[in-house]
Amino acid sequence: MERPQRSQFGEIRRLLPLVAAALLVAALLFPMWHIRMDAVQYPTETLTLGLYAYPRISGDYVEIARLNHYVGFYYPDPVFWPPNYEPHPDAIDVPEWSFGPLAFVGVAATSLFVAVAPTARKLRRGLTAQLVGSVLVFSILLADIQYRLYQAGHTLDPDAPVMGVDPFTPPLWGKYAVANITSYSRFGVGAYLTVAAIGLLVVAWLARDSTATLGDLPRILRGLPERLRERFGRTEVQR
Repeated sequence: MERPQRSQFGEIRRLLPLVAAALLVAALLFPMWHIRMDAVQYPTETLTLGLYAYPRISGDYVEIARLNHYVGFYYPDPVFWPPNYEPHPDAIDVPEWSFGPLAFVGVAATSLFVAVAPTARKLRRGLTAQLVGSVLVFSILLADIQYRLYQAGHTLDPDAPVMGVDPFTPPLWGKYAVANITSYSRFGVGAYLTVAAIGLLVVAWLARDSTATLGDLPRILRGLPERLRERFGRTEVQR
């Protein structure tokens, strides 16, 4: 099979998918979300929690599990991958959490495959399919996470010590309060690395018809607004 020349990997459309693949793999090493929690039981400190793309939780997860127990909210059970905590018998099952790394590694592997496309035509088609597929995969993951948060917050243990807590849905980003516990959810380093990887795939797609190198990137970005106006302007005229 014909392979691209080594010099061609300096092109933006080949180099950035390689960098994106590295970022996606690196994202697995860091939390995807950070949660800060204030409660009257811990008046002098703010508890923190980090959630990874695979069944692992870091930070004050033992103390936070105790607080969640009061309202009947439990960490999910990943089923197939033993986490670093003991799942509660009444916790919801989230088997897809065990396969989270496959999504990241799969998208990263596809980026590598696209970067070594033998011809410019196949590279252009690969970049388009890669971008669409990556956005679709991570959109599904986000939707699934939000649904599981909804499910966990609406299946509270009726035998929990604090009775009468209304069902709730923890947000992916933002502040929420349950009983006397106030939490703040934010993206973690892993999520930002993932967003950066998608951003690089977007730039590579925009440069899919060009042999421009990294040194040409500032010029391309400066001209991007004008290119977008021209493209959307032609679309409006055609309508």
